[in-house]
Formats: sequence, C-alpha cells, structure tokens
Amino acid sequence: MTATEPAPDLERATLDKAAGENFPVAPFFLPRAWRDDLMAVYGFARLVDDIGDGDLAPGGGDARLLGVSPDEAEDRLVLLDAFETDLRRVFDGTPRHPLLRRLTPTVRRHALTPEPFLGLIAANRQDQLVTRYETYDDLLAYCELSANPVGRIVLAVTGTSTPERVRLSDAICTALQIVEHLQDVAEDLGRDRIYLPAQDMKRFHVRESDLAARTAGASVRALVAYEAQRARDLLNEGAPLVGSVHGRLKLLLAGFVAGGRAAIRAITAAEFDVLPGPPKPGTLQLLREVGVILRGEG
Repeated sequence: MTATEPAPDLERATLDKAAGENFPVAPFFLPRAWRDDLMAVYGFARLVDDIGDGDLAPGGGDARLLGVSPDEAEDRLVLLDAFETDLRRVFDGTPRHPLLRRLTPTVRRHALTPEPFLGLIAANRQDQLVTRYETYDDLLAYCELSANPVGRIVLAVTGTSTPERVRLSDAICTALQIVEHLQDVAEDLGRDRIYLPAQDMKRFHVRESDLAARTAGASVRALVAYEAQRARDLLNEGAPLVGSVHGRLKLLLAGFVAGGRAAIRAITAAEFDVLPGPPKPGTLQLLREVGVILRGEG
C-alpha cells in the first residue's frame, strides 16, 4: 500500500471481517441506526484485536494513520499506545483513524464512556505480556477485559443497560470468548499463547507439546470437552438476557447465544479435536439454535 492510498480501503478491510465471526455483528433486521452503531463498535474491537495479534493489513497504513513511525510500525505495544491516544480523541477531539472517526458519532449519540473501549485495549496489551493463565479465575479476569466490554457497549447503544442485564451479558460474552479460545488452540499456540488454564491442563495430563500435535489425543479432547461445558454453562446462565428484551434486539441477542451454542456443537461434532483447525458451525445449525432460544426451549 502506498502513502496516498485512500484510508477507507483499510476501514473496509477491517469491517469485512465481520462475516467470519461466530455471531451476527449487525444483521439486516436491525434498524439502520443500530446497524451503523454496532458496525462502528465492531470496527474498533476488530482493529484493536488485529493490532494485538499482528494481523494488520500489510504496508503499515494503520500505523501511519495513528502517527507511528515506520521503524516502530511492528511494535504492538507502541501501536496500542497510539491507538489509545487516538481513542481518547473520540471523546475530546477528532481522531485520526477512520474507524475511530466512524465510532465518534456513536459515542456521542449514546453518551458512551471510555472505560469499555479502554478495557479492550488493555486486554490486547495483556496479550503482549501474558501468554499463559494459571487458573480459570485468571482467565475470567482476562475475559472481563477482552470480551465483556463488548456486550456492555451493545446494551448501552440499544438503551437497555441495567445491572442485571450487564451481569447476564458478561456471562454470555465470557462464554463466547472461551469458545473462541477453544476453536483457536492451534492458532494461539502459533502465537505462543495458551488460554487453557494451566491447572486444568495438569488435571487432564495435557502438556504444551500435546497442543502442537496435528490431531488431539484423548487427554486434549477431554480437556477441551471440560472447557466447552464451562462455556455452555455460562451461555445457559446468560440466556435469560434474551427474554428480558423485546423486538429486534431480542433476535440479535438470541443470535449471540445461538452463535456460541452452535460453535460448541461444532466442537462436539469434531469429537473435541480442535487441533486440525477451528470447528465452525454452519448457517443451518445457527438458525436452529436461534429457533430453540426464541421458543424458550433452551
């Protein structure tokens, strides 16, 4: 990419990744204003994850937009610091990056606060410094930064936030994060990250070298099944959130829960062997799960 290439190309490249998520980001049935707001939030969350994972578009365009010099364009912590500086301009000025400019009207329209956005940046900083989690509680603390802020922003954007809904949303978001970790065990290991708690690995006699195999042995499968059940329990705990709202928001939240459940079903169908690649649910399975949730059967 050249210095003169238009920034919207970078913006579109990030937003287009929404199609690959486990859950619908801004589905067609929502009011246009909500879709625009949710895509703006997604663009922020996706970009900060791409910075943390080293998955930015080649050419250094994002770094230039954030004012990072070419010799530091590969330094993720520098990029995250620059991104945080630009995020703060959303609240008191004009940000540089087009995805943050897209976010600005959403923040102002709904009087959103910096905290959940800063949490997502903090989670990606943590990813640069912490690559193993000793206990499940340690992992939950990470999810408090990496996942739960997204659900809280969705509730704020839709004007439905209450303390109880936040609690239920946190359970759903943490579950979705755990499911993603299970799908991406091999990919994360390639980045020298393991999100399976070390205590659980010891309990199931799983060594790090076992996670590098082409297919999972019995111990790894048992561990993945155990963590998948934890995620399923969290989804069940949070599912009453769907019934607490009405209309199109109810359908959106059902889609989030259904996405997690369908992904767990895909992992189960793969007999918990996640090492060859992430088991992904099909559209039909997702729709079936949505139907079950809306009928109040699950």
